[in-house]
Amino acid sequence: MALHVSLVSADAEVWTGEASLVVAKTVEGEIGLMSGHEPVLAILAEGQVRITQTDGSKVLANAQDGFLSMEGNELTIVAGNAALIS
Repeated sequence: MALHVSLVSADAEVWTGEASLVVAKTVEGEIGLMSGHEPVLAILAEGQVRITQTDGSKVLANAQDGFLSMEGNELTIVAGNAALIS
């Protein structure tokens, strides 16, 4: 089962889709999240969010000033500033 990911900034949706793995930087260090991960709420630190989509392709974004929330197979990342890295 895939992980449903929503990455949003204060003013726009940055990326939404299905992923097999998401790695984000929190104030306590990097965290990797996969489908079935226990519920978690964490404060984002400035850094990259690395999303591995279900087809193996990667999406990279810079994010800061926010939090991430994992519940079931839903991961929501809310950042004050977030943008995809092209």
